[in-house]
Amino acid sequence: MREANGLISRRRFLRRAGVLATGLSFEKAAVASGMVPPSMALDPNKLTPYVDALPIPVVVKSSGLRPDPDDAKKELPFYRVAMQEIHQKVHRDLPATRMWGFNGSSPGPIFETKSGQGLVVEWANELPVKHFLPIDHTLHGAEPDKPEVRCVVHVHGGRTPAASDGYPEDWVVPGKSLVYHYPNKQDGALLFYHDHTMGINRLNIYAGLQGLFVVRDETEDKLNLPKGKYEVPLMLFDRFLRSDGQLEYPVSGDPKSPWVPEVYSNVMLANGKLSPYLDVEPRKYRFRVMNGSNARFFRLSFGNLLEMHLIGGDQGLLGAPVKMKRALVAPAERADIVFDFSAHAGEKIVLKSDSFDIMQFRVAASGSGDTSSLPPVLRTIERIPESRAVKTRRLTLDETMDKVQQSMGMMLNNTPWHMPVTEKPVIDTTEIWELVNLTEDSHPIHLHLVKFQLLDRRSFDVFQFQDTGELRYSGAATPAAPEEAGWKDTVRCDKGQVTRIIVPFEGYTGRYVWHCHLLEHEDNEMMRPFEVVAAGA
Repeated sequence: MREANGLISRRRFLRRAGVLATGLSFEKAAVASGMVPPSMALDPNKLTPYVDALPIPVVVKSSGLRPDPDDAKKELPFYRVAMQEIHQKVHRDLPATRMWGFNGSSPGPIFETKSGQGLVVEWANELPVKHFLPIDHTLHGAEPDKPEVRCVVHVHGGRTPAASDGYPEDWVVPGKSLVYHYPNKQDGALLFYHDHTMGINRLNIYAGLQGLFVVRDETEDKLNLPKGKYEVPLMLFDRFLRSDGQLEYPVSGDPKSPWVPEVYSNVMLANGKLSPYLDVEPRKYRFRVMNGSNARFFRLSFGNLLEMHLIGGDQGLLGAPVKMKRALVAPAERADIVFDFSAHAGEKIVLKSDSFDIMQFRVAASGSGDTSSLPPVLRTIERIPESRAVKTRRLTLDETMDKVQQSMGMMLNNTPWHMPVTEKPVIDTTEIWELVNLTEDSHPIHLHLVKFQLLDRRSFDVFQFQDTGELRYSGAATPAAPEEAGWKDTVRCDKGQVTRIIVPFEGYTGRYVWHCHLLEHEDNEMMRPFEVVAAGA
């Protein structure tokens, strides 16, 4: 089979062996391929499932007021959130797991705010000075002269001034903190916050540094959707646990370069618990779902493919509910789901992803009654005409191989991170970005600051493009499906396809980043800066 660089990556070996596709644990695949030595892997099937209640993260409380950076006459709620090492039980029958969390928990506490209500957060690094996961010092940003423990926090999906966005090189060490301003001048949506440190982002998030951030608005408030205890936040992610209940991050067989292309783990966690349960009433519930995995895509279903309604995505509500039996959620994507338990009184229903059972819902025989509703129209979403775009950029998603070092890297537009900025959109203009995927992976691509709309995906001849630079399409364009027709900030770019998005660059000028949200890719150069500039700059 022809390869772009004449070499077969270890990831491709695993895929061709059928390991990743069949859902077998990464640990088994990695051991079989020599990527990691054998270890005592936890077999989650030997644990009794559904013995721990689903934890609901607490809402973080403000601790005073601070001046509004945009208006000295106003004051904003102030929050202090500390990154700390913690020990947290993921299952009744396992010892507490060593993790990193925010304010004593992982996932961290939930931020609850309203559109237009700004806030100020001090992100304090109170972590140890030594990392407990393996650092690859050959990666850019993780060189041996850098401190082992560094953190910077990004609110994913936030329309945030550049100075508060969490630029990957703006990290602080233990004992230091960053004070960031979030104006929240955006529509209601489920966002999330997480570490974004150059070169070790995948490790810091894997250790537990992520949490949810909810913005609400009047449009949503006017709808009679399930709320209060009937609105349930769900951060889902996989992790590799040893039999002693401790985290293990897989490494390659090369001690000089322990980086691995992707991590698919043996344990599925919901809000930090392994196989939890949730007691529910026979009525409608709203589930605010976020995929916090390093690399795993979830294909979520209730029971034996029971019908659900998808009502929102990354940047808030869709125009109308979409009936579905399975919801695909890539890393960093969000899914706003309404599921009606009213026909299942007294039953037990499992939330699944393919062959993995994630959690159980125990439906009571009766409840307090359901006064919520699911309207046929949720909000008006204006589709952006392509004619509004002032520029179209063609940008490639690339996999590289160093033939001397025999090491693999990932890049955007075949350009390393440290090269000069090449994407400089003008504030308050709209562009079309054509994301040309030359790899064999599906990449969730995230742009900071902005929200955008998916135009279409279209297959093309990859080898023709690699040989000549000519984009020869091999199929018709597939427009955005109803479940992807809302506002997004992360888009799935499938292999061998051109994914087109239309992007209004609004909000703030300054330097931001765009990157793949497969965290192992992001940490190995699949991230580039872009700069929103003033008109005439």
